[in-house]
Amino acid sequence: MSLTAIVDPGGGNLHSALKAFAHMARDLPGARVVLTPDPETVARADRVVLPGDGAFAAFRRALDAIPGMGAALEEAVIARGRPFLGICIGMQMLATTGHEHGVTPGLGWIPGEVVRLAPADPALKVPHMGWNELAPQRPHPVLAGIGAGDHAYFVHSWHLRPADPAHLLASTDYGGPVAAVVGRDNILGTQFHPEKSQATGLRMIGNFLRWAP
Repeated sequence: MSLTAIVDPGGGNLHSALKAFAHMARDLPGARVVLTPDPETVARADRVVLPGDGAFAAFRRALDAIPGMGAALEEAVIARGRPFLGICIGMQMLATTGHEHGVTPGLGWIPGEVVRLAPADPALKVPHMGWNELAPQRPHPVLAGIGAGDHAYFVHSWHLRPADPAHLLASTDYGGPVAAVVGRDNILGTQFHPEKSQATGLRMIGNFLRWAP
């Protein structure tokens, strides 16, 4: 039995994420996907997904408000090396620091800062909302079958600026380069919503469920 835990810190509608991951897991023998706020379930999971939306500081407070969740994430992802996928705010939470509504520490697993989008083209509105092209920067098993020009669905006003260019796996252009996928070791994050990105997103979810870093 392989357990994928989608972390539910409360306050968000995560059922589309649960539905997409469960759909892609249905043909994997023994695979089970659960949406859970329970730290013990997260700590023993074989894979961990941290989706989220809203503001960086509020999302960090929601995680910290669940007793033991921070320790459970560290146990599963850092100590046990389980595959991890952060989505949207969950991806931004990988950074060292977020600057939305003050300075807030992130998990620090992908060194860098979360800063406000500032498109060079004044005609581009913030938030960045809608479909945009992906530009893979380096190969990764979870990006297998996804190429330049494939589209993903974005909804965000802030973005992660990784300190190490090697951690940038794919970008998109929105009046300048924006990190679309970051990662290192067993840790991955997408600024876009794979569960809302149709064939491209489902392919990525399927790749993640098979990924063995």
